[in-house]
Amino acid sequence: MSDISLEQFKVNPLGTEITDADILETFEFLDDWEERYSYIIDLGKSLPAFPDAEKTSQNLVHGCQSQVWLIHKYDPTKNKLYILIDSDAIIVKGLAAIILAMLNTKSPKEIEALDVEACFSKMDLLRHISPTRGNGLRSMLERVKKIASHY
Repeated sequence: MSDISLEQFKVNPLGTEITDADILETFEFLDDWEERYSYIIDLGKSLPAFPDAEKTSQNLVHGCQSQVWLIHKYDPTKNKLYILIDSDAIIVKGLAAIILAMLNTKSPKEIEALDVEACFSKMDLLRHISPTRGNGLRSMLERVKKIASHY
């Protein structure tokens, strides 16, 4: 768990203002994958600032081709998990934003119960990213689910 305050985690539009339903709706509106890639990259720009002090080996997500860091904060009063993710790769930032839109601000039980693979299928995402990016996406997801299982 991070030393950052809960308030800093709450300044994140992903999972609150931007949800997976919003992303799916936009995907359906866009005509081709070139436009969808641009949209994924734009989503990555909506990631909140990730503190440099938290870019440590302890927060590194293993299984990703690029460097990906993930931190979290649990709010026991609201039973919600807040997540921040960052990467050194622009497309991975966008994929991280999709994960956050699906899982950020959810309860641990909601996170464990969510069929993220079904969401990826609806977006036809895994068919249009490289296998290594797909593995990285799954690694981020597994890390969040593992964290959720602790609460």
